[in-house]
Amino acid sequence: MNTYTFFMLLLIGLSAGMLGGIAGVGGGIIVIPALIYLLGQSQFEAQGTSLAMMIPPIGILAAYNYYQKGYINWQYALVLAVFFFIGGWIGSKLILQVPQEIVKKMFAIILLFVAVKMLISK
Repeated sequence: MNTYTFFMLLLIGLSAGMLGGIAGVGGGIIVIPALIYLLGQSQFEAQGTSLAMMIPPIGILAAYNYYQKGYINWQYALVLAVFFFIGGWIGSKLILQVPQEIVKKMFAIILLFVAVKMLISK
């Protein structure tokens, strides 16, 4: 794994963790699109890697199916998991100081942005 890839995984993991702490989302909203668009993974590899990142405890059976088909990058999943953990703590600390109505609007904007990006990209 090169320095660029590690740095991108660090950013993706922290961003997903923070968004998880802020809005209760992360894997599907941040990690999967980021692995596809920033690191060139296929849809299945991104999904499998995202599931592997969340194995303890939620994704073990689903990740196993992706593993059987060869769609998990374990190095990526481990780095993402570490920084997702840290980012989740940071995000939850930050967002608990923001009024809920603002958080609700932020969440809606994030969902819309990701949906439009996925609809218009190839």
